Amino acid sequence: MSPQTATARRATRSASRAGATARPPFRSPRRSRLGHGPGFWVIAFAFLTAMAFTAVPAPLWALYQAREGFSTFMVTVVFAAYAVGVVVSLFLAGHVSDRFGRRRVLLPAVIVEVLAAVMFLTSTSLGVVIAARVVSGLGVGMITATATAHLSELHTTARPHAGRGRSDLISTTANMGGFAVGPLVAGLLAQYAGAPLRTPYLVFLALLLLAAVGVALVPETVEPAEEPPAYRPQRVTVPPAARPAFFAACGATLAAFAVLGLFTSVGPGFVAGTLHHPSRALAGLVPFLVFGAAAGAQALLLRVTARRQLATGLASMVVGLAAVTAAVWLPSLGLFVAGGMTAGAGAGVLFKGTVSTVVSLAEPRRRGEALAGLFLAAYIGLAVPVLGLGVGTLYVSQRLALLGFAAALIAICAAVSRRLLRR
Repeated sequence: MSPQTATARRATRSASRAGATARPPFRSPRRSRLGHGPGFWVIAFAFLTAMAFTAVPAPLWALYQAREGFSTFMVTVVFAAYAVGVVVSLFLAGHVSDRFGRRRVLLPAVIVEVLAAVMFLTSTSLGVVIAARVVSGLGVGMITATATAHLSELHTTARPHAGRGRSDLISTTANMGGFAVGPLVAGLLAQYAGAPLRTPYLVFLALLLLAAVGVALVPETVEPAEEPPAYRPQRVTVPPAARPAFFAACGATLAAFAVLGLFTSVGPGFVAGTLHHPSRALAGLVPFLVFGAAAGAQALLLRVTARRQLATGLASMVVGLAAVTAAVWLPSLGLFVAGGMTAGAGAGVLFKGTVSTVVSLAEPRRRGEALAGLFLAAYIGLAVPVLGLGVGTLYVSQRLALLGFAAALIAICAAVSRRLLRR
C-alpha cells in the first residue's frame, strides 16, 4: 500500500475525530456534467498525472548539472525541498477536504502543480528549481489524501455493491505508477525531443491543465458541514503501550523511502556518471523499473500476512542495497538495475507491512493520528538520508558515499527487524 492510499483512509476518518459527524458519500443536488463512474477515471487520471509530474526531474538532473553546475549535493537539496513541501502540506492541508469537499480541494491542488510546471519552464537556476520543487510538494500533500478518498467515494456511489478492492488497486496504481511513468516519459522526451529541459514540462503542463478541467466536472462526494469544526493541523499520536513497535515501524518506513528517494534523486546520476551510460532515456527507465517493482510487489503480496510482508521487504531491501553498492564499485549497469528493482520491491512491500502494523497497534479512534506519525517518518526518510548522501559526496567519492548510505540503511533494517518480526 502506498503512503497516499493509507493517508486517504486517514482523511476519511478525520472529520469524526475532529468532532464532526461522519457522513456517507452523497449525490450532489447540483447535476454534474460527469457521472460518478466516469468521474472515478477522471480522478484516477488526475492523480496519476500529478504524481508522474513530481518525478519528471529524475532523469534530468544530469542536464541541470551540466547547464547550471549543480553538484550532487545540490541535487539532493533540491530533492529534499520537495519532501519538505509534502510534509508541510500533509499536516496543514491533507485532511481539509473532509470539511470543504474533495473537488474543492483537489482542483486548487492540481492548479498548484500547474504553477510548479510554469516555474520549471521559466528558469533552470537553482533558486527557481528549489522553489518549484517546494510548490510541487505542497500540491502533492493536498492531492494524495484527497484524490484517494475521492476515488473510494466515487467508486462506492457508482458501484454500491462492489468491494473496495478495485478502488484501492487503482489508487495504488495511480500513485506508484505515476512515480514510475513520470521519469520514463521525461527521459524519452529528453532523449528524443528537442529542448530537454523544457519539453517534458510543457507536455505535463498540458496534461495537468487537462486534468484540472476534468476535475472541475467530477461530482462532489462530501457535503460540507454547515458549521465545520475549528481548523487544526493534523495531529500525530503515538500509542504509549506500543511505542517500541511503533518506532520500529517508523524506522523501517524511513529506510524504505530512503531507497525510493535514492532512485529519483542521485540514482540517475550514478547511471550517467559512475556507470558511464549518459542516455536520458535510460536514466528515466531505471526509476520506472524500481517503482514498477515496488507497485508489483505490493500487488503480488497483497493477501499475505503483515509479518511475512515485513520479513520479505526487509530481506529484499538488504539484498538489493548490497547489489546496488556492488554494481557501482564494479561497475555493472545490469547489477545496478537488478539491485534497484530488488530494493524497490522490498521497499514497497515493507511499507505496506508497516502500515498494517501501525493500524493494528493504534486504537481505532487514533489510527489516523498514528499513521500521521508513520507518514512523517516516510518523508523524513525520503529527504534526510539522501541529503546525507549528498553531503558525503562533498568529502569522499560517490562510491564511498553510497557505501555509507547503504550501510546505514542496512543497519536500520537490522535494528528494527527483531522488534517488527516478533509480532
